[in-house]
Amino acid sequence: MEILSSINDGILTLEFNRPERKNAITAAMYQTMADALTEAEGNAEVRAILIVGKPEIFTAGNDLEDFMKNAPTSGAIEDRSVYKFMMALSGSTKPVVAAVSGNAVGIGTTLLMHCDLVYAADNAKFSMPFVQLGLCPEFGSSLLLTQIAGYPRAAEKLMLGEAFGAQEALEMGLISKVLPVDELRAFAEGQAAKLVALPASSIRVTKELMKAARKAPASEAIAAENIHFGKMLSAPEAREAFMAFFQKRKPDFKQFS
Repeated sequence: MEILSSINDGILTLEFNRPERKNAITAAMYQTMADALTEAEGNAEVRAILIVGKPEIFTAGNDLEDFMKNAPTSGAIEDRSVYKFMMALSGSTKPVVAAVSGNAVGIGTTLLMHCDLVYAADNAKFSMPFVQLGLCPEFGSSLLLTQIAGYPRAAEKLMLGEAFGAQEALEMGLISKVLPVDELRAFAEGQAAKLVALPASSIRVTKELMKAARKAPASEAIAAENIHFGKMLSAPEAREAFMAFFQKRKPDFKQFS
């Protein structure tokens, strides 16, 4: 199983389990996580959600080969499994804890902005290389990262797309704590267990109140990003970026204005 899903002691754990491909996410994996989150929403047994990877890698982001095979040529963005996953994550009324070790690329960083408690190992690295792929930010990250880190830092991370470490992520406010890699998962599980022990209604209302002010703007940002992302996906810049990736060469964007 490329996504390990289990419910224990009130915690739904979703674990990326494709280390041979650096936990790159396929459409099928997105659908598995979307289904698990949707089912958890109506399951009173689930009182907290934990998203984890492996000690050496959180996720390399989209599996680009699978992504290109499943890239939408027509139809609504809402039909894509990645959209279903991100909307289920963003809309979850239950607290979501994420534990990141190793690289968190692209959506691996984007999804953290929709979690509630985010912890990272000291070997964690984050990156959002959308511009490097001829694309634009996704799923509200253009708004949420700006709110979290401020415009100058958000611009640096989203426009240049360069990786940054756990300590900088902590200083930016993207994560709450940095831990040794061998302590990360147990700590995150312990935090999730604390949430399970608290009144579910109090957690639910607190989360709703905290996210209320950003709910409408985030929805608007996601809609705008989806429009641009879809158009840019079929543009020459993205085709050059993907071709260069598969040919293992540096892309040449100077030919485009």
